[in-house]
Amino acid sequence: MSLEFPAHIRQQVQQWLAAKCAGGRGEAQAMSAAYKQGENSSSVSLAAYLTTRMPATFAAASAVLDQVHLVMPHALPESLLDIGAGPGTASMAAQIAWPSLNSITLIETDKRFADLAKHLSPEAEVVQQPLQNLIRKADVVIAAYVFAELPEREAAATSLKLWAQTSELLIIVEPGTPKGFARIRAAREALIKSGAHLVGPCTHTNACPMMGTDWCHFKTRLPRSRAHMQAKSATVPFEDESFSWVAVSRHAVTLPKFRIIAPPVVNKVAATFKLCGAQGLSQSAIASRDKAAYNLARNMKWGDGFGV
Repeated sequence: MSLEFPAHIRQQVQQWLAAKCAGGRGEAQAMSAAYKQGENSSSVSLAAYLTTRMPATFAAASAVLDQVHLVMPHALPESLLDIGAGPGTASMAAQIAWPSLNSITLIETDKRFADLAKHLSPEAEVVQQPLQNLIRKADVVIAAYVFAELPEREAAATSLKLWAQTSELLIIVEPGTPKGFARIRAAREALIKSGAHLVGPCTHTNACPMMGTDWCHFKTRLPRSRAHMQAKSATVPFEDESFSWVAVSRHAVTLPKFRIIAPPVVNKVAATFKLCGAQGLSQSAIASRDKAAYNLARNMKWGDGFGV
């Protein structure tokens, strides 16, 4: 899946920015820090969000949906509920992943973001309401960078509330920080106890082996626009977005045996992977002398499933 916006979305965003004037460097940098700390979106500059955070959120959601598609290649959901949707970033990625979607509802509490969503996602129904009042259901429910605004102690209960609105698939994406992962882990535990079937990234339902200063997160690289580079005072034309995630289904799926949870180390001797599986954390090395396996392994990435 492409990590860049479709051309028509990019054009709409550029037109909105041209009309409203993009946020400055200070706004973009302050907003990025606020998102990592889980501050409320009411303080976010819309222009700074569109310039810097929207591309990163789209890239993270796209990367997660790529992994979901590998596990559920035949899924054809028809309805989507995007929770804390902002301008509809996650649902834009979902529409690319599932052209079968014909009903999209965006739930957003902030009027500014709700109005922006109506402009950028005219095909969707935009509902401005608190999460607590949620009564709608959909085949797929997605919540991207929403739990970060909640106290960690509410992550489990909130995930169960979203699960109750899910007919098939629930996807939660959070910043790839220790705090973001703590919320994902709490949601994972609650969802497993409720009978949900894991889709990813976990390949098992055992207790999470990540302890201490270690946390489960992944990264995806996205191109930066000129405005993005200027807003962040960046010197390279790309950005690595760190994220954590969990997805669960109403039906059991076939999972890989392991998940690659760190950048692979590939050299002339071997390709070495840090893995998470049912038995906990482990390492696997594929020697270069095993040419067929090594050639496959050298193309594997952080976040990919490993073994069948």
